Amino acid sequence: MKVQNHTPTLVLTLLALSALAIAASCLIGVTPLPMGRLVAALVGLGDPQAELIVLDIRLPRALAAFVVGVALAGCGAALQGLLRNPLAEPGVLGVSAMASLFATITIYWGFVQLSPWMLPLASIAGALLATGLLALIAPRVQSVVTLVLVGVGISSLAGAFMSLLLNLAPNPFTLSDMMNWMMGSVANRSLEDLLLASPFFLSGAIAIGLAAPGLRALTLGEEAASAVGLDVGRSRIWVVLGTGLLTGAAVSIAGAVGFVGIIAPHLVRPLVGHDPARTLVPAALLGGLVLVVADLIARLAPTGQELKLGVVAALIGAPIFIWIAVRRRMLEADQ
Repeated sequence: MKVQNHTPTLVLTLLALSALAIAASCLIGVTPLPMGRLVAALVGLGDPQAELIVLDIRLPRALAAFVVGVALAGCGAALQGLLRNPLAEPGVLGVSAMASLFATITIYWGFVQLSPWMLPLASIAGALLATGLLALIAPRVQSVVTLVLVGVGISSLAGAFMSLLLNLAPNPFTLSDMMNWMMGSVANRSLEDLLLASPFFLSGAIAIGLAAPGLRALTLGEEAASAVGLDVGRSRIWVVLGTGLLTGAAVSIAGAVGFVGIIAPHLVRPLVGHDPARTLVPAALLGGLVLVVADLIARLAPTGQELKLGVVAALIGAPIFIWIAVRRRMLEADQ
């Protein structure tokens, strides 16, 4: 009961920190803006230059990073609850890579020119394919390592096909677009891009929310969860559908961004009593916060060329992922 009382406080704290991070992202940059100009630009009373910087460049970029982080971390928490595997995450299990592959195909063949819906729909189709495959394999695999290896195999296969498409790129412009999706970036995103993907984000969030009670029951194991009345198949479908929609929408906005789906749920889980259902919202908010900060680092890093968001996220997340894997192995050895 004590943990439950602290969960709303954790959520409010993460919301406040996220708002501060987004405000900092709007304030800080090559052209620094004082708080007065920022507020004036947000309410439409600022000078044209401030409004251009805030409303057309910095705010959409910060919101895109936040929404993508929320989606990926929420997917990570849901997959970890469904598969009962703390290493499960869209990037590690190949879901993001498959979504990126399908997005890259639409760019390579020019399908993205047919309709603005082609990119998010293709990304979602790829994510659903990978997530569905993992959901089918997971009940038949007893070893966590085997499941992660399957995800690595899916990611490697998708990466191989993306490398082939890069090799065959017809012109430098197509090559540049595909590289952006492979490395992950929210640069040059607009509010229209977010609005276009918003139905998929909302639908995925609803699906994950419907699966939340089942995730708590699945901590007992599938047989025990079925014994207490849980429709395990339905819960699996909701998680697969939600993960596919959220990951596909995230990839359509930012390309492949990894590791945030592992580190956010892992850091939040002890604070909510290791309850998969209560992990979802705080983990999602922490993921959004992490990506906003990572994008701010990417923008401000003293490099000749701006770093990609996926690169910074990997530099932050990969060491934490290694630590989680080693710590899990040590705990298993002690038992």
